[in-house]
Amino acid sequence: MNKARFKFRGMPQAGEADVNPNNNTIDINGKTYSADKLYWDAPVSGTIYGTLLNYKGALAALGDSVNQAPYLAAPKAPVLYIKPINTVIGYGMPIPQPADVPELEVGAALGIVIGRTAVQVSEHQALEYVTGYTIVNDVSIPHSSVYRPAVHQKARDGFCPIGPWVIERSAVSNPDALTLRVFINGELRQENTTKNLIRPVARLIADVTDFMTLYTGDVLLVGVPENAPLAKSGDRIRIEIKGVGSLENTIVNEQELIAEGNQL
Repeated sequence: MNKARFKFRGMPQAGEADVNPNNNTIDINGKTYSADKLYWDAPVSGTIYGTLLNYKGALAALGDSVNQAPYLAAPKAPVLYIKPINTVIGYGMPIPQPADVPELEVGAALGIVIGRTAVQVSEHQALEYVTGYTIVNDVSIPHSSVYRPAVHQKARDGFCPIGPWVIERSAVSNPDALTLRVFINGELRQENTTKNLIRPVARLIADVTDFMTLYTGDVLLVGVPENAPLAKSGDRIRIEIKGVGSLENTIVNEQELIAEGNQL
């Protein structure tokens, strides 16, 4: 068992409990509950920063286009974007699918949760600024360009499920050797590992804090692997990260959510 921070829907503050990431259970008041039996809110409250092209395969998939205009070379610093607060939802909450979009891209990502203000930290000390890790589904509308901010495609309501918890840093002995798997309706659709990161976790933190401050509660995503699977309304998505847990959400047509009176 490992300590983790969590938040239930309707709960004014986050709590702490023992969790088992292998079977996705949590112990509360002496009882063990499966994650899929509880009502979760996102366990984080800071700004969420995504990172583009941080998997070797994702960069390789661009081929020679990365050497063409407008940039003429591979990125020399982390390429970041923000997942704003309207995108954030918890485990089990529906992912809205826009009516005019046939499929959504599933973006399995390890989330690094910052534990204290980080400014120009060294790679050697970077992990000391991490309070824990979580699972993020960086949902996107499929798009090809990486050369302009994809606000329309990445910042839609409900496009950032997070959770179910933030597991303590000590529970993950090596964040650069974690297996990620994506299942859609129980079928394995993607598998990769953080061994394939261009910038490992500590270096990513160091490189980002070289030019900007990360605050307590902020979440830095390590990136999304190449060949992100596609899913559609009715599909149940499960993202597993070994040693962290599993995140599950179902895609629902946004018109159905509006008709049911749910707030997007």
